[in-house]
Amino acid sequence: MPTDDLPETFHVTTDEQLRAVANLTRHRIMGVLRFEPATITQIAERVGLAKGSSSYHVRLLERAGLVKVVRTRKVRGVTERYYAMAARSIVLPDSGEGGPDVLMRHAVADLEASSAEDERHVRMAHLRLTEEQFAQLGARLDALADEYRELSDPSLPDASLVFALFHPASRKQVEEGTK
Repeated sequence: MPTDDLPETFHVTTDEQLRAVANLTRHRIMGVLRFEPATITQIAERVGLAKGSSSYHVRLLERAGLVKVVRTRKVRGVTERYYAMAARSIVLPDSGEGGPDVLMRHAVADLEASSAEDERHVRMAHLRLTEEQFAQLGARLDALADEYRELSDPSLPDASLVFALFHPASRKQVEEGTK
């Protein structure tokens, strides 16, 4: 099942779904499934897990509606299931004021686990923008990510793009939070 057949977005709305995506192992499994379906065995090999652990995590993702079986085939009397993402992208609810952003935690963990010998582009910039400029930059970043997602080829190595555009807490908010 090519990713073109998938709905564009899946909105995480329940606690069960949020718990499913909040786990780093399940995040990595969804990364395996982002471009093409895979079996439990294939997922286990790509993520570096035992088949039993992979099966457990995939079942939780399936129960939460984040992945689904898209194809089955018989292999020596056993039914092999191929899993795929339920949508091309997942939209998480706002983490709320002061709440940790699960995507950023996973992105940092993935960055830390990646090979330091591979090429990376990591940058942080502090900006001072009007609200209009802030909104324009957010829209441009979204459009750029969408443009390159359209160019993605499952036969090429994975690359992750993560960005966060936000207003940091003021010194006063930080000081009040530590009291």
